[in-house]
Amino acid sequence: MKDIPMARERVLVNLPSGFFKQPELVPAFERLESFAEVRKTSYDRPEEIRPDAIWAQSVLMWSWPMLDDAILDAAKDLRFSGNIDIGQRGAEILLRRGIPVSVTRRGFSPAVSEMALALILSTLRRVSDYHAAMRQGRERWVRAFPDDVDSRERELTGRAVGIVGFGAVGRRLAELLQPFRCDLRVIDPYVPESVLTALNGKRADIPTMVRDCDVVVLCASSNAGTKHLLGAEEISALRPDAVLVNVARAALVDTQALVRRLEKGHLCTAIDVFDQEPLPADSPLRRQPNAFLTPHRAGGIVPSVCRIVGWLVEDLEAHLQGRPRKFALTAEMIPTLDS
Repeated sequence: MKDIPMARERVLVNLPSGFFKQPELVPAFERLESFAEVRKTSYDRPEEIRPDAIWAQSVLMWSWPMLDDAILDAAKDLRFSGNIDIGQRGAEILLRRGIPVSVTRRGFSPAVSEMALALILSTLRRVSDYHAAMRQGRERWVRAFPDDVDSRERELTGRAVGIVGFGAVGRRLAELLQPFRCDLRVIDPYVPESVLTALNGKRADIPTMVRDCDVVVLCASSNAGTKHLLGAEEISALRPDAVLVNVARAALVDTQALVRRLEKGHLCTAIDVFDQEPLPADSPLRRQPNAFLTPHRAGGIVPSVCRIVGWLVEDLEAHLQGRPRKFALTAEMIPTLDS
């Protein structure tokens, strides 16, 4: 009697089409196809994904379209959801139904934290200003050292640095900052004291941080608890010549209040995320010489892409084999997600 082959897992992979063209992702998809029957789609709307979600036993996707109750009522075979990212409501729906969820967004964290450090250093040392001036042939050379040195140019070593949000990005940034012997202040209601201690951080609140820190870095999720965490009052309270870096979500900052403070001078900001993307050509941020802008590039490099997809495949394989998953989402983690 011939052995009956085991049924292969039916897996829907719904990602932007570029993921399927990326040569570096070939090994991850080959690994997935070694144990699964795979459908690759790039749907944006619920009505598009519904037929394939009904077919699937597992789905690997970003965070859209959200698998809501209407889709899940029909997708009766679905038993695993692997997400690059996921919002609070989508996570609640899946976990409430007992569907295991894995989230691999921390795969972006190494790149985001390195970008945060690069922006801190570039802003403190005014690297972008010097580079632009040299390109345009309008650089100013020091003629009477140290009389004509720009006093705004400072070193990072020993400075008070505040990190808002101490998840994977904030913690990796804290590790990168250790050689600079910074006085590290942290805001995150969910971080254990043991983690702060291990990274030489001290718990702080917003009023203290904006008053005392030379550098404030935003690394938190965007939800009801963090919207406009830095509003007009907090932005006004930032110390003269402070550096504000945002590599998290634009909604953490009242942008209009930030522009008003920038227009007054005595503040520098480095921003990678914006309320509207692409940033409009007439955005007042573009006109501020003390605003250093990057087009949402902090995490989006090829090594990040390889991690976030490879980890989804690994967690699905672990789930099917009954092994612990490295990136399992629990109900306790939902408040740390974007809303």
